[in-house]
Amino acid sequence: MNESLVRDAAHRHCQSLQDALTGFRHQSLGTLAAWGRELAAVLPVGGRLLAAGNGGSAAQAQHLTAELVGRYRQERPAYSAIALHAETSSVTAIGNDYGFDQVYARQVSAHGRPGDILVLLSTSGRSANLITAAVTGRAAGLRVWAMTGPGPNPLAEAADEALCVDAGTTATVQETHLVAVHLLCECFDAAGGAPAGASARPVAADRRMS
Repeated sequence: MNESLVRDAAHRHCQSLQDALTGFRHQSLGTLAAWGRELAAVLPVGGRLLAAGNGGSAAQAQHLTAELVGRYRQERPAYSAIALHAETSSVTAIGNDYGFDQVYARQVSAHGRPGDILVLLSTSGRSANLITAAVTGRAAGLRVWAMTGPGPNPLAEAADEALCVDAGTTATVQETHLVAVHLLCECFDAAGGAPAGASARPVAADRRMS
């Protein structure tokens, strides 16, 4: 493949992401600000966030829980956040005994409590295990938020609230979801997740960066 074709492919990818982020900025910042405020009302008083996804979306969900158990920009307390797909023994046992559609729903039943928050990420919005988890979570009194690709879709409809990214490729949806994860952490800290006066972490000294 010649250089111009490679550069054209890279340009199209960047343009797709730029277009998705432009629409996302106009449509979704208010939702993320509201979610950040709600997280700041739930986690510091002992509530919990549960998160799940499949494939690349599983990685995004785990990224979110890591930022909450660890930290985002500022020093702050550790908050309870569990990435359900990372519970490998539970996932494989439940999948073997009950079926793959139940791998998250059964964990939601085990770990979720009324008032907790469940975040589900899916590029298609059609993953049966996430839809089942959303239905189970709402029935148990959790607040269910979905991050998906273009709406409407079944997961967005099953959740209490949804952030739908209008993009044509899985990669662009996932990249926009990562921005959404960071913005949610930003809004959470600003709304009270990080105590007033907490200092920002020194980027150059952060050994976790790679």
